[in-house]
Amino acid sequence: MIATLNHYFSFPFVRYALIVGVLISLCASLLGVTLVLKRFSFLGDGLSHVAFGGLAIAAVMGVTNNMLIILPVTVGGAIFLLKGGKRFKFNGDAAIAVISVGALAFGYLLMNVFKTSSNVSGDVCTTLFGSTSILTLKKSEVILSVILSIIVIGLFVYLYNKLFAVTFDEDFSAATGTNASLYNLIIAVLIAVIIVLAMNLVGSLLISALIVFPALSAMRVFKSFLAVTICSAVFSVCCTVAGILIAIVAGTPVGSTIVMADIVMYIVFIIVGKAKGLS
Repeated sequence: MIATLNHYFSFPFVRYALIVGVLISLCASLLGVTLVLKRFSFLGDGLSHVAFGGLAIAAVMGVTNNMLIILPVTVGGAIFLLKGGKRFKFNGDAAIAVISVGALAFGYLLMNVFKTSSNVSGDVCTTLFGSTSILTLKKSEVILSVILSIIVIGLFVYLYNKLFAVTFDEDFSAATGTNASLYNLIIAVLIAVIIVLAMNLVGSLLISALIVFPALSAMRVFKSFLAVTICSAVFSVCCTVAGILIAIVAGTPVGSTIVMADIVMYIVFIIVGKAKGLS
């Protein structure tokens, strides 16, 4: 097994996939703790469908670098969920449901009306459930992913205290002068960036797993915000690395394999938590 892995590590595409996978999973796990505690876990799921709509627009327009379309569309969706929903008098789950279903339907309709390939169903399935594109990353795409990931991690560390306050008591934070709405918007925008990066890794429908499972697992064993955040990050990175390596060796879909690794470890954390009398 070690000899096999050493052989695969000699290929640049494997190293690129691991670098991007580790960074994406790290970013998703950090923000995931905040989303889970704020009971806004499905924000990632809603924005992943918005990203699918953006991908459909990019495909129809024939844009080579589809991130130029997907990123602003997804960020726009995040802003709408937090700002526009209040203006149109629907919030939370209702806003996510509306924009999620609408973007998914719009994207699928667009790809069928303006066909860019002879296998639309295959393209849609690949986009929703992930593909091998994570194993065909170009060096420029890796560099872009590294830059965006560093920005996300840097902002999280810099704003850690504010995010902590907004997460646990938004009303009190606002009363003490903290612009809670601004920090909620920052969280949503950062999640949007992570989702765009993660589409090549696990696909639109599985992105929520990268955000939710590490946080839920860490909460089974630890109780402090810092400990949960650190454990969530370690958990996510380990599962992603294991998932990518298993997928490469066994020839299974990368995204699904990573999610299954998350589920297995989640069950392990449940058992450990019960053994410690914490859950």
